[in-house]
Amino acid sequence: MESAIKELEEKGRAAKAASRKLAFLSTEIKNKALVNIAEALIDKKDEILAANKIDYEEAKASGMGEAMLDRLMLLPSRLEAMAQDTKTVAALPDPVGEIFEMRTLPNGLQIGKKRVPLGVIGAIYESRPNVTIDISSLCLKSGNAVILRGGREAINSNTVLAKVAQEASDQAGVPQGAIQFIESTERALVNHMLRMKGIIDLIIPRGGAGLIKLISENAAMPVVTGGIGVCHTYVDRSADLDKAVAIAYNAKVQRPTVCNALDCLLVHSQIAQAYLPSMAKEWAKAGVEMHCDEQAMAILKANNVILNEVKNLLVPAADDDWGKEFLSLRAAIKVVDSLDEALEHIGKYGSGHSEAIITKDYSAAMRFLNEVDAACVYANASTRFTDGGQFGLGAEIGISTQKFHARGPMALKELTSYKWIIFGNGQVRP
Repeated sequence: MESAIKELEEKGRAAKAASRKLAFLSTEIKNKALVNIAEALIDKKDEILAANKIDYEEAKASGMGEAMLDRLMLLPSRLEAMAQDTKTVAALPDPVGEIFEMRTLPNGLQIGKKRVPLGVIGAIYESRPNVTIDISSLCLKSGNAVILRGGREAINSNTVLAKVAQEASDQAGVPQGAIQFIESTERALVNHMLRMKGIIDLIIPRGGAGLIKLISENAAMPVVTGGIGVCHTYVDRSADLDKAVAIAYNAKVQRPTVCNALDCLLVHSQIAQAYLPSMAKEWAKAGVEMHCDEQAMAILKANNVILNEVKNLLVPAADDDWGKEFLSLRAAIKVVDSLDEALEHIGKYGSGHSEAIITKDYSAAMRFLNEVDAACVYANASTRFTDGGQFGLGAEIGISTQKFHARGPMALKELTSYKWIIFGNGQVRP
């Protein structure tokens, strides 16, 4: 264990030294490194997929759940998407050095802000090997060094991916030490990492509620938390029902194991009779288990036309179904009598991640957008769009559900701070 801690501290010091050089590294070199990484992901896909297969089979044999297995698995298509996201990051404007909010004071001083990197980012994450590349790419472009500490379940995948990122960056002229990967899976290393305040400037956890709670409560440096998504879609009384079916289907089924997937469907009582049978029929095709409140259950059981198709998937909702992140083909359904009741329910059970309203009523849409306290609030669209790539940010280092210092998908600008710059001409304070 002592040798693992020594390795962590050495890599931390190397990352700190590299961060000082990264802060002034040219955009050309950073972009070259990113293109190199994207190309290497494709060139070395056989090696990467072979390593991932080992992790996947071991995790499956150990009894890992379907949601985590899905996040762990790499496919050729997912590697191609990772490569494309990395190229997208390369094509985005470099935030470092941006000067903004310049103004001239009455005394002649010119004052403004200049965007600067944060320094060293510590990333502690579970299961998702794509995070290794996403975080490395974003940190490189934003001028930050990074210390990566993945989970035991993805150690083979992460080791190969980190090596790909390191070698590609070295070839482009990035300072050595900019991307550090902790190979030891000793859990005690996490606690030591959380005390490295003089080295690590920000910790970003990616994983389940347990990991995020551990890091939030024990880190000596700032932490950006998020990723826990209890996401609601509210179908208002004026909703276009066809759109409402399509949106709720996509939000639940397109990829049910991720944090921006729908967990709870709220339906206005005035359109529940018309909407719920159609929605249930579509969800049933995908095998979605529906945890219904009394009103929703009564409506669906009374509809003999579709009852045979959905009855095996209907479950009475329990108290703990409200506010639950299912991460699977399960969803809660509740009938509400008003927009106010929907807002109250979301305020009580939402996690501050992503919430949606389906409506043709502009006033209702604007009330929802204004009053729902979440990182991402949608009118007439699927919550599955909460993603750095989908938002045109390239990739993301995580989705923050807190309010300091960033909220929503964290990409390049969210990995920077600023300093005040002041131009004078001999001014002195009176």
